[in-house]
Amino acid sequence: MNQAEHDFLNELDKKLWSAACKLWPVLDAAVYKHVVLGLIFLKYASDAFDHRREELKRRFRDPNDEYFMDPADYGLTIEDDLEQEVENRDYYREVNVFWVPQEARWENLRDNSKLAVGAQLPWGKPHRGVSFLLDDALAALAEQNEKLKRILGRDTFTRHEVPPHVMTGLIDLFSTTNFSATEHNGQPLTLKSKDILGHVFEYFLGQFALAEGRRGGQYYTPKSIVSLIVDMLRPFRGRVYDPAMGSGGFFVQSEEFLEAHGGRVGAIAVYGQESNPTTWRLAAMNMAIRGIDFDFGEGPADSFLNDQHPDLRADFVMANPPFNMKEWGREKLENDPRWKYGTPPANNANFAWMQHMLHHLAPTGSMALLLANGSMSSNTGGEGEIRKALVEADVVECMVALPGQLFTNAAIPACTWFLTKKSKGQRAGQILFIDARKMGYMKDKVLRDFTAEDIAQIADTFHRWQNGGPYEDVPGFCKSASLAQVRQHDFVLTPGRYVGAGAAEDDGEAFEDKMQRLTQALAGQMEERRRLEDQIEKNLAGLGWKLV
Repeated sequence: MNQAEHDFLNELDKKLWSAACKLWPVLDAAVYKHVVLGLIFLKYASDAFDHRREELKRRFRDPNDEYFMDPADYGLTIEDDLEQEVENRDYYREVNVFWVPQEARWENLRDNSKLAVGAQLPWGKPHRGVSFLLDDALAALAEQNEKLKRILGRDTFTRHEVPPHVMTGLIDLFSTTNFSATEHNGQPLTLKSKDILGHVFEYFLGQFALAEGRRGGQYYTPKSIVSLIVDMLRPFRGRVYDPAMGSGGFFVQSEEFLEAHGGRVGAIAVYGQESNPTTWRLAAMNMAIRGIDFDFGEGPADSFLNDQHPDLRADFVMANPPFNMKEWGREKLENDPRWKYGTPPANNANFAWMQHMLHHLAPTGSMALLLANGSMSSNTGGEGEIRKALVEADVVECMVALPGQLFTNAAIPACTWFLTKKSKGQRAGQILFIDARKMGYMKDKVLRDFTAEDIAQIADTFHRWQNGGPYEDVPGFCKSASLAQVRQHDFVLTPGRYVGAGAAEDDGEAFEDKMQRLTQALAGQMEERRRLEDQIEKNLAGLGWKLV
C-alpha cells in the first residue's frame, strides 16, 4: 500500500467516524456498534455484487470473451436477455461473491428508506420502517447464501430501537461515500471497494472498543500489538489458529502481512473459536467482508470445555485471551491431556490458555500469546512449576515485555510469550529476552501505541537472533540467555532481570563535576524554600494565624 492509499484511508476513517458520531450522541457504543457494522456489511455485499454484475455485462458484450452474447442469436431482445442473464446466481457463486436479492441491494435500501410507513415496496411488501427494511435485507441475504445463515443475527436493527433519522442518516452517509476511488490528491489508488470497506469495518471496531472501554477489549486487540506478533511469527503459509479470536484481528493482519510481502492470498487457512455469540458473528462478518475463508466451528463455544477443532494442529497459533481469568472450568478438566506441563490453577487460566495452544500446535509450529506480566514470575497454584517445565522442555523462544497503556480494557502490564515446537537450531537452550517497556508513544492522554519503527526494531532483533544472523545483546533492550542463566533466576522470565540497564547517556560532563553542580543547586533550592517559608509565616502572623 503506497502513501497516497494510506492517506486516503486515514482521511476516510476520520470523515466517516466523525459523521457517524454526530448521528448517535444519545446511543451507547455497544448498541450503535451492531447497527453501523451491520450497515457496512450490507454495503460491502451490495458493492461486491454490483462490481461482479458490471463485469459480467462487459464480458457479455465482448466478442473475444467466452461469456459473449452474440446479438445475432438474440435479435432485438438482446438487452432484455442480458439483464436476465446477469441475474443468474451461478455467475456470482463461482467467484465467491454473495448473491444479493433485490430487497438487500444498497440502491434499493437507499431509495426506499425514507418512504412513509405502509407504502408499497418494489418487491411487493409494505414498508414497515427503515429498521425493518434493513433487517429484512439481512434476512434475505442470509436466506440466499448458506455461509451467511449463522453469521447475520436476527433483528440486528429493530431490537436496538434506533431513531429512524439516525438510520436514514447513516444510509445517506455510506451512500455518498466513494468506496471505489481511483485517485487521491492526484495520486492513483489501486484499492478495491472490498479492501476499503474491510478497512473501515476494522477501524470502526477499534473505535467502538475505545468507546466501550473494558468491554471493548473483549473483542478487539490494538492493531499495533497484532502487527508486532504477526511480523514476528511471519505466517506465510499453513494453518493459523486463534482460540480466543474476538473479532478476528489476527486473521486480518495475517492476510495483510501475506499480501504486503508478495505471498499468495489463500496460502493460509484460518481456524478460530469464540464463546461470545455476538463477537463470534462480528469475526465471521470481518472475514466475509475481506473474502477470507474461515472455519470457526459450528458456532460460539468455550475453547476449554467445547473444543471446536480437537484434531487441529496449526502451524501458527496467536491469541490475546482474557487476562487472569478466574472461572474457566478446571473442575471438569482435571486429567485433560492438554495439561502436558502441569495442571493449571483453578483460579487463573493463563497457563491453561498456553497449554491449550501448545496442544494445537504442529510439530514444526510457532505461537504467540499475550498474558499479564504475572505469568512470567508467579508461583501461585503451581504456575512456577509449569513455567519451569516449559523452560526445561526448551519450547520458550522469546519473551517481550510490553509498555503500559497499550490496551483499551486493562491497565495491567502485559507481555508476549513466543513458543515453538520446532528445532531452535543453534539457539537451542537459549531464550531471547526483549524489554520494550520504554518504546512507543502516547497517541492520546490514555493510550500508548507502537510506531512502525518500533515494531520493525523488535521483529528484526528477533529474526536476527532466531536465524543466526548478526545479533548482539543490547543492554537495557535485549539479551540472549542460556537455560542455565534462567535456572539461576528460579525460572522467572521477566526480561528486565536479564537485559539489565541501558547505557547511561554521555553528556560530556565528568561525574565529579556534575555531582558538585547538582549538590550546589540542591542547596540553593533548599535555602530558597526556607526563605519562602519564613515569608509565609510572617504574612500569616500579620493575619493572626500561625503556620502549623
